[in-house]
Amino acid sequence: MLTNNHRISKRNSATKTTVSESDNSEEYLTPAYSARGLSEPVSKYSMSETPLEADVAAQIIKDELNLDGNPALNLASFVTTWMDKEAEELMLLTLNKNFVDAEEYPQTVEIHDRCVNILASLFNAPHEKNYTGCATVGSSEAIHLAGLALKWNWKKKRDKENLPSSNPNIVMGQNVQVCWEKFARYFEVEPRYVPLSNDRFVIGVDEALKKVDENTIGVVGILGSTYTGEYEPIEELALALDELALKGKLDIPMHIDAASGGFVAPFLQPEFKWDFRLERVVSINTSGHKYGLVYPGIGWVVWRDADCLPEELIFHVNYLGGDHPTFQLNFSRGASQVIAQYYNFLRLGKSGYRSIMTSLQKTAVWIADQISGLSEFEVVHSGKDLPVVCFKVKGDQSFTVFEISDMLKQRGWIVPAYTMAPDAEDIAVLRIVVKEGLSLDLAHILINDIKFVLEHLKTTTQKDTTDVKSIKEHSPVKTNRTGHRGVC
Repeated sequence: MLTNNHRISKRNSATKTTVSESDNSEEYLTPAYSARGLSEPVSKYSMSETPLEADVAAQIIKDELNLDGNPALNLASFVTTWMDKEAEELMLLTLNKNFVDAEEYPQTVEIHDRCVNILASLFNAPHEKNYTGCATVGSSEAIHLAGLALKWNWKKKRDKENLPSSNPNIVMGQNVQVCWEKFARYFEVEPRYVPLSNDRFVIGVDEALKKVDENTIGVVGILGSTYTGEYEPIEELALALDELALKGKLDIPMHIDAASGGFVAPFLQPEFKWDFRLERVVSINTSGHKYGLVYPGIGWVVWRDADCLPEELIFHVNYLGGDHPTFQLNFSRGASQVIAQYYNFLRLGKSGYRSIMTSLQKTAVWIADQISGLSEFEVVHSGKDLPVVCFKVKGDQSFTVFEISDMLKQRGWIVPAYTMAPDAEDIAVLRIVVKEGLSLDLAHILINDIKFVLEHLKTTTQKDTTDVKSIKEHSPVKTNRTGHRGVC
């Protein structure tokens, strides 16, 4: 993570004078255990000359981490916050293994390849094709790799036809996660965003077709929007692109961003066609650290055919011993998450994943039913795609979703409030991500706390006539692209 040059020269906001490090206690860690191993303050922002005892250093950090939120009550993140102790033991056992060192750790590579095969099968990759794939550091890297493959395939096709290849674009809904904006900017691809509306929070098929042309490297379908938890109309979009190709106009591939839904739809909605059953789909990414039930960060990308991954993007290295192909943005990475993913595949099997996802969905639907029974709210998504509940304040209330979110934090709940993506950004919502750890018992407590917050706000908050502009100003979600907010 990028950081600033923090507190090297701290300025006192009242006097505007520079405070030296020697007389500013905020520059030092001064724990209450000094008589038990620490007698002098320790600098926060520069390395001390002498070492600390291991238990003292650990205790200092533990004390600060107590200020973080409770992962079990973090209903904002899709990321896994609980695993079996046996999985944690395996992760600890493999912390010192560098995954990229295939010559030294061949069995780890074999386990990785098994995971790719399992995912290809789960996503219905055709057996007659030579499918391929790899692990990544979350879906962001997976999306960058898949996007690069789309760009290079498009460029090679244009070059073969002696056509210019200087203005590639990619078509996707305004509701995409911020990693797609990163891909477009980092790799110089024009992002063409399909506008949303106040009653459609995912990509529209007709609207997407209007955006494509001969420079389109691909169209993105999202299996589980981070804004609402909805699946996009992927099959309808693929069929529309098929029809466009049959007319001899444009032959545009699709990539499916299944970061959240790749481990949900195969078990909860097996008849829903979104994967390699659609020939238009050439690649799929998913996050093992979301509903794949692995701690962060592990992602996966799979191509339906090795021909979909240009050979020019694959590098061969031999300085670790042997000659091994690699396609990734980084180089060294730990093996732990790959091992943990394989543990889940062995431990749970299809029926285990199905049981967990069914349970999570039941909890999400129950929460949605309870919220819909409150006159102050309107449910936007009821957990019937992803086990995610999205809801907004109904009508002209005296409080906002941001106030509700703030008050729930006092009880320990992390329930994000944010505005929708562009063209629907006058709508502000709350979102509850149901994942392992949020039992039905805890869900009962959550609903009771929401009811308490409502009663408190109704009796203490004066009539709020907040307009759209002030809603955005109060939103804690940061913006980069105008009006667009990436929601984790």
